[in-house]
Amino acid sequence: MDFEPSRLAAGLRPLNVVEEARRHLPHVKVPGMVEDELRIDGRTVRVMLTDNASSKSDQIWAINIHGFFAGGAMYARESALLAERFGWRVVNPSLPGFGGSDPLPLTQTTLRHLTDEIETIINHYSSGPVLLLGHSMGGLLAFNYAKRQPEKILGIIYRDGVATPAWKERRGPLSFLFGRVAPETAALADLVAAVVTDIPDLLVGRMLSTFRSVIPDVRWNLRTASRTLPIAQLLLDTNLSAEVTEVVEAGIPILCEWGCFDRITNAATAVEFGKLAGVPIHWLPGGHSWMLARPRGQVDVLTELAWGKDFIQTVDKRRREIGNSPRLRAVS
Repeated sequence: MDFEPSRLAAGLRPLNVVEEARRHLPHVKVPGMVEDELRIDGRTVRVMLTDNASSKSDQIWAINIHGFFAGGAMYARESALLAERFGWRVVNPSLPGFGGSDPLPLTQTTLRHLTDEIETIINHYSSGPVLLLGHSMGGLLAFNYAKRQPEKILGIIYRDGVATPAWKERRGPLSFLFGRVAPETAALADLVAAVVTDIPDLLVGRMLSTFRSVIPDVRWNLRTASRTLPIAQLLLDTNLSAEVTEVVEAGIPILCEWGCFDRITNAATAVEFGKLAGVPIHWLPGGHSWMLARPRGQVDVLTELAWGKDFIQTVDKRRREIGNSPRLRAVS
């Protein structure tokens, strides 16, 4: 992919999306988020990243990959809190057609090109291994990239993902009703209903700050909805079960988290993934987008719960092992 340098060296524009966290945690220096733009194949790609730059060569870079009809800004509060707690430099890319990033040409709306985008962004910001957080569509892309570059992955936090096919098998009441009269639209009707019923979960917690973080990307996404519909179809046509198996065999640590009220990627999907990956499912309060309504939830999981702390220790161990790898030492 053709790539032009970002305007990072020229100074980035600070954002106010974490002011809520700063007001309610006055004793904690919560990192801010800054906005960057990359030029990839002549397209503008919007990226947000935490401003906690460190001179330490071992600072971990984490890539927070959003779900469908979302964008990097929606996860800004969560990323800032992760940066504050763990010292990670967290990058929130907005994928093509989402969050103000230019869409891909129709002929390039493929899984390969979306994964190329993730790879270009990662290579721009970090020469060493990274930690991936993937929500919904982002979970699918995290696994596809990890299959391509396993030696560059410290671990994957897989959250209500769509990498395996069970989520496409809609069994809700609308699917049952439409299946009798319009079977070709039954699954879509049930999926739309699941999205609608998931929206109230966003009202939990600090509603005003949640809306502030969500609305900008929603506005962008409404403008490009017709250009991102092919990506929705791509997700429906994709099954990464084989890639999940390869990533597991590569020894990459996987933490699987699921909202216990998620109807978009339902419990059957979680169970399917858990069996395939050989990892336990960790159920969290909330729906499909629990991390947007509860941005501190991921920090609490990784610091307060035994299985979250075990994952962090496993990632640290892998980081030490990869650091001794001759292949990576040459580029880190």
